[in-house]
Amino acid sequence: MPPTAGRGDAPALELHNQRVTGVSPLLSPALLRQELPLAPAAAKTVSQGRTDTVDVLNGDDDRLLVVVGPCSVHDPDAAADYARKLAAQAERLRDDLHVVMRVYFEKPRTTLGWKGLINDPDLDGSFAVNRGLRIARKLLLDISEIGLPVGCEFLDPITPQFIADAVSWGSIGARTAASQVHRQLCSGLSMPIGIKNSTEGDVQVAVDATRAAAASHVFPGINDDGLAALLTTSGNADCHVILRGSASGPNHDAATVADTLSRLVKAGLPERVIIDASHGNSGKDHVRQAELTGEIAERIAAGERGITGIMLESFLAPGRQDLTLGKRNELDYGRSITDACMDWDTTSGLLDQLAAAVRARR
Repeated sequence: MPPTAGRGDAPALELHNQRVTGVSPLLSPALLRQELPLAPAAAKTVSQGRTDTVDVLNGDDDRLLVVVGPCSVHDPDAAADYARKLAAQAERLRDDLHVVMRVYFEKPRTTLGWKGLINDPDLDGSFAVNRGLRIARKLLLDISEIGLPVGCEFLDPITPQFIADAVSWGSIGARTAASQVHRQLCSGLSMPIGIKNSTEGDVQVAVDATRAAAASHVFPGINDDGLAALLTTSGNADCHVILRGSASGPNHDAATVADTLSRLVKAGLPERVIIDASHGNSGKDHVRQAELTGEIAERIAAGERGITGIMLESFLAPGRQDLTLGKRNELDYGRSITDACMDWDTTSGLLDQLAAAVRARR
């Protein structure tokens, strides 16, 4: 019923959406998947990528999981160029490394800033989200079709319905590891999910999230047609902890790895840890990230237990650059607009070093 006037015919208060300034239609996940279907070659890559990742996590495959790629994708053409280089290297080192390309479309912000390709694909503040979803899905399909599995961070709980069928590995960031919404989301996702320690360095948050995600949950979401629905999940036993350091300093050291493994055992969870060589572990310094990766390779070669994988932030050109909204044509090609990344030549050499470390560990 419409609102009615109160005593004295005073106007009724409108209490709904008082701070919402606009509502726009969002395409449905089913429509997007119909427009951009997963081809057989891409589907095979996704499926094999998930299987290989789980085998590495469970210790049934003695390779090292390497999740490597840009901090966040802002230029699909540059990301595709990078993917072709990485695919060739991944194939050459496939006996020692299981390589997954980092293809992140959602950028969590501590305060304000560009929030990623899905949210603002034109880098101008126009927020053409439907266009962003189409661009993101098309890039995932193109990379998968050349045989390279992809990994994405899931930030918005609705986004996975549009792209998750093309993702082999996923992650939950440090800012959302404690979020019940994201733990429930993980419990229903179809791929292995890495969960980072908190921005304050709390590793137990990630351990607790891994345990929670392994359980069944019931929560609100959307169905394939984009309608509100109640989702029931079976739980995701393939979640794992990522050590990413914090503002206080790194946590990639052997003692922290051993402590994390002990926490996992106490929680009744598998012993598996991935080290993020960027973020707090390197102070977001791409030069230090390369040095740290070399140090981790030496530890793996020496037989250190528990390091299942490593994450690297890497792009075509080194470092980072600032984005001025609406001036994307002024950006350097293949250089990050978020966190600083290692360049391709440095990355290629480190992949060789990590592969050699795996051989030595054997």
